Amino acid sequence: MCFALDGGVWFHRYRLRGDPMAHLVSADRDALLAVGRILGLHPAWLQFKPLKDPRSGVRVRAWHWDVWGTRLERLEGLTGEAGEESA
Repeated sequence: MCFALDGGVWFHRYRLRGDPMAHLVSADRDALLAVGRILGLHPAWLQFKPLKDPRSGVRVRAWHWDVWGTRLERLEGLTGEAGEESA
């Protein structure tokens, strides 16, 4: 998460009701919009959610995409990280 708060794009996998999903998270909105263009994500789907920086306890402006289905498969193909979900 610190990587995302420092402006990188964090690929955070999880499951929702047994279905594989991921969040793409960053404090850099423009970086997320660039990734969204590659994946065919509509800018209106980008979600704003400030995150607490664990290093300082300060809330940082951050955004995320919810990614699932064929877009998740495409993203996993681009990153070469299929099926490596985090806890």
